Amino acid sequence: MTFVFICSILSIGPAGLLKLKHMIAKLKNYLLETKTELKRVTWPSRQDTIKHTLAVIGISVAVAAFLGALDILFQFLLEKFIL
Repeated sequence: MTFVFICSILSIGPAGLLKLKHMIAKLKNYLLETKTELKRVTWPSRQDTIKHTLAVIGISVAVAAFLGALDILFQFLLEKFIL
């Protein structure tokens, strides 16, 4: 594994090494900024999370029931008047 790593470094040359070093520095900076930003986030409480999750589930079930009812209605109307 080390041999492959050394060969790959030698094959990209000095310009490639500088570019690689720059990319690693940018990645490190991005990760540090992300960590800092996540510390500033105001996370919802457990109770809020449960409440909003239940609201999403309830609305999803209601929309599914509504669409199912429309499907049954249109199926009935198509069979009654067209077919």
